[in-house]
Amino acid sequence: MNIQIYWHKRNFDTQKAERYLKERRIPYQLVDLSKHRLGKREVELFIRGLSARGMLDLTDTKVKSHPVAYTDSTQNIIDYVLDNPRLLRSPIIRCDNKVMAGFDEAELRELLG
Repeated sequence: MNIQIYWHKRNFDTQKAERYLKERRIPYQLVDLSKHRLGKREVELFIRGLSARGMLDLTDTKVKSHPVAYTDSTQNIIDYVLDNPRLLRSPIIRCDNKVMAGFDEAELRELLG
């Protein structure tokens, strides 16, 4: 089982996810999006698991003012996210080929199987 937590800002959901995995001694890898460039395949995996608009942080005022908030084109969203990963919700938790955004204990338990 390969678990990765993609994050770009320290928020309560990121901390809760880390705490949940640490308490259960589940190994995971943190991926800081300010240092790690996302690949197109990673973004496409996020879209399969979350939908193109579902992976965007539409509650953030900077994202709301960005053109990505007003497009439904999956290709445009991919291009914007590849250039600026701060548009993503944080954290995005990936377990092999399954993905979730934010922290929900029941959903994370199901993701880990």
